[in-house]
Amino acid sequence: MLSTQFTGRRLWITALIVPPMAFMCLFLVYPILSAFAYAFFEWRGLVRGDFIWFENFRRVLFEFPFSERTMNAFVHNIYVFFALMILQNGVGFALAYCLWRDLPGARFHRIAVFLPVVLSTVIVGLLWKLFLHPLFGVVNISLRSVGLGFLAQPWLGQDSTALTAIVVANAWHMVGFPTLVFLAGMQRIPGEILDAVRMETTSEWLIIRKIIWPLVAPSATVVFTLLFVGAFNWFEMPYIMGGIDGAPHGATDVLGLYFYRTAFGSMSASAENFGPGSALAVLIFMFIAVVSSFLTLYLRKREIQL
Repeated sequence: MLSTQFTGRRLWITALIVPPMAFMCLFLVYPILSAFAYAFFEWRGLVRGDFIWFENFRRVLFEFPFSERTMNAFVHNIYVFFALMILQNGVGFALAYCLWRDLPGARFHRIAVFLPVVLSTVIVGLLWKLFLHPLFGVVNISLRSVGLGFLAQPWLGQDSTALTAIVVANAWHMVGFPTLVFLAGMQRIPGEILDAVRMETTSEWLIIRKIIWPLVAPSATVVFTLLFVGAFNWFEMPYIMGGIDGAPHGATDVLGLYFYRTAFGSMSASAENFGPGSALAVLIFMFIAVVSSFLTLYLRKREIQL
């Protein structure tokens, strides 16, 4: 009887584990391994040619125009990471603190602040393209209505503002996620600690800097690591708002867009080039994996366990 129950339990566990594992292998592991394999071959359209070792990697990193485009996209990804660190995570921490302190309307805002996160990225991107339209966009109309018409400009149509505008749209879309993660971390802080600290000082800034921020370090590890991975995987928002070519003039180009254009072609590069595209994908994957691992280990060491 016990043997039958044990066998049935094993079959049930197997039935729960095998389908998702097969799904991951088919749609995650296999494409990654294929990209590694394709990166070492020469490609003529869809036809695989000779084994050329690291030639595709050399072209992507050191041969013009690949190297220039790679560096341009990489610099933009770095800018996106630090800009979102300030806008998305910084504002998220401030909102979490306000919600944690139960300021007026906190219950409503706990729901409202997370609503944009559940919206489709396509919807958010198209919505912000309308907001930022130079003629009838709500941003420029609002500026003109309050006497700041001199600030109205084609936000997505000029090199100096296009990438920042997309970053702002992405921060608005995802700020609810770090807000809730930080809020969960703050709610785990024992009240006795805060009561004791407030007996020593009335400076809220000192409490935030010396007590609250160190105690929410586990939450910071989660949001910082996920932000790094997301910033260097950035594709949907710049694709929707700037186009596959990173318009205008490559000002919104990032590694995800550049990889797609290289591997599958675009209006400016109609021919597919799987070799350099796969090499670029492998480099992006290895960079994210290595840096995010070290980032996580570094942040873990700084955590204060409650």
